[in-house]
Amino acid sequence: MTQPTRDGQLRYPESPSQTAGPYVHIGLALEVAGLPPRDVEIGPEIATRDAEGEQIEIVGTVIDGNGDVVEDILIEAWQADANGVYQTDYRADRAFRGFGRSAPGEHDAGELALHTIKPGRVAHPNGQPMAPHINLMLFARGINIHLHTRLYFDDEAEANAACPFLARVPPTRRDTLIAARENNDGVPRYRFEIHLQGPRETVFFDF
Repeated sequence: MTQPTRDGQLRYPESPSQTAGPYVHIGLALEVAGLPPRDVEIGPEIATRDAEGEQIEIVGTVIDGNGDVVEDILIEAWQADANGVYQTDYRADRAFRGFGRSAPGEHDAGELALHTIKPGRVAHPNGQPMAPHINLMLFARGINIHLHTRLYFDDEAEANAACPFLARVPPTRRDTLIAARENNDGVPRYRFEIHLQGPRETVFFDF
């Protein structure tokens, strides 16, 4: 319902928010929904094998306030390439997609998985370089407005300590944004747990 303002203009109130519901997978992750995939899907492969930089894997889980793994969730990820350039820039590595989705399901025991490269450092608006990071956005039932967070790397301690963005996070909460490198015989793997609520709640950002 529109409401007139003092100058006679009509004001359109904000529509009420609603959760993603079970239909988010039908539109964005067909295989998880039990449907045949389209010819071209946005999946967990953010970088091709020909992309510049160190090939890595991201694995992890999303945990609710009861300590249970959330299986019905969709995670979108986007990042810079190995040179710190986003895909929207003409200088970006063309073998690097820059964007991907992971939709943990029952068959994956609720574990998210992404294949990408270690991102380069991107400049903060103040001109200082930020630590390498991956941007994450979460969609799930019970979440009225999608959640934004970031994944940093535990083997980038020097860059993390100097990152102007990470510096604004309270020191006692920064570890909720750090992925731990695991021993792996193949491609280097980083494990990242996202806690939606509770004493270990991940830091979420209002972008």
